Amino acid sequence: MKMQEGKPDPEPYQMGRNGPPEPAIVVTMILLTIVLATTIFRFMAGRLEREIKQTKPFRSLEEEASLNIQRTAAVLGHAGAELLKDDRLTGAQYNVLRILRGAGAAGLACREIGDRMLNRDPDVTRLLDRLAVAKLVTRQRESADRRVLIAKITREGLGVLAALDGRVGGLHVKNLGHLGRKKLQELIELLESIREKIE
Repeated sequence: MKMQEGKPDPEPYQMGRNGPPEPAIVVTMILLTIVLATTIFRFMAGRLEREIKQTKPFRSLEEEASLNIQRTAAVLGHAGAELLKDDRLTGAQYNVLRILRGAGAAGLACREIGDRMLNRDPDVTRLLDRLAVAKLVTRQRESADRRVLIAKITREGLGVLAALDGRVGGLHVKNLGHLGRKKLQELIELLESIREKIE
């Protein structure tokens, strides 16, 4: 059957009035849907996804919250480490010095120091060794039990902490002060509630 002269050929991918869409149109619609969904996810993705360059949504709100806490702790820890770098202290060593300052003249045994640390360190003895070399702490054996070593902060150690107190306090305000007292109190209560459930 010949095509009538003067009448154009039908569009190769034209959708019929009553029939299903042509395959090419279906593929185009699928691709557009994928692009649109990806764009919407990127727009709605939280800050954590963008920071860690995650392209898929989290499995649950609990997972997102947990990873946010870990990420925030890492960011705060890095800022603290940068501040302590000039004094050649690690965060753990600074924590030990603060613990010993709080203990006063009586000092503390290694096990007691470990129990009070923010991040549990399995080798408190190593931390004390380095602080002793820097003359920031002293150690002596307890008279009642010669197996127990008591660590005490020195005058030099107190001086290092005194010099750091203002800078560390300023860093806390810089990092968290924008939240305000109400939100900070709510944050403290939430974090304590999480630890209470786990511990």
